[in-house]
Amino acid sequence: MVLAAGLGTRRRPLTADRPKALVEVGGRALIDHVLDRLAATGVTDAVVNVHWFADRLEGHLAGRAAPRIVISDERTELLETGGGLKKARPLLGDAPVFVANIDSVWIDRGDALGDLIRLWDPARMDAALLLARREGSIGFEGAGDLFMVGDGRLIFRGDAPSAPFAYMGVHITRPQVVDDGPEGPFSLSRVWRRLADQGRLFGTVLDGDWMHVGDPGSRDAAESRLAETG
Repeated sequence: MVLAAGLGTRRRPLTADRPKALVEVGGRALIDHVLDRLAATGVTDAVVNVHWFADRLEGHLAGRAAPRIVISDERTELLETGGGLKKARPLLGDAPVFVANIDSVWIDRGDALGDLIRLWDPARMDAALLLARREGSIGFEGAGDLFMVGDGRLIFRGDAPSAPFAYMGVHITRPQVVDDGPEGPFSLSRVWRRLADQGRLFGTVLDGDWMHVGDPGSRDAAESRLAETG
């Protein structure tokens, strides 16, 4: 599932006439960066939620050859990450799925999504997150979200002043994790905190450069970094 329904208020004026999923970085829309990576990993079907400039996003997606797109329509109410996943449950089924934001672009020196697949073990975990090292990331100014222990298990920062890793917008999960969530909007973060307390939240770290495209300045920085690497 690709979470593409956000308003993109921090990206204005880039989103004055389009959804944030269609903001271009390096000559490609943000959502195409994500969908192309998923397709290259073998994903054949993707659910995409829509809200802001939904018709324009649907028109763009109709021109893609792969993966096959199914729309989860949130025109009437924006449901955030957890609520969006819960609304899409009938379209997703019960097997583990990738869930991806459209805020991230990255340069991969390894095989990030492949590493995430190889990490995934439903006997031990309910969600496996792709992480970036906080230092050196472009467009991320937070104190970090997570610590990792030796087996890949994740612990939230809590009262610590900083943590080395940030969630970079892609994870694998059992979609059932949102079944007990409230009706309406809610964040996946509350689900992950519960899973971390249960020892069932894991992660793997990107070998590469992460660019969080959260505003026009970070978009420009990401474009410069991509241009440097060709």
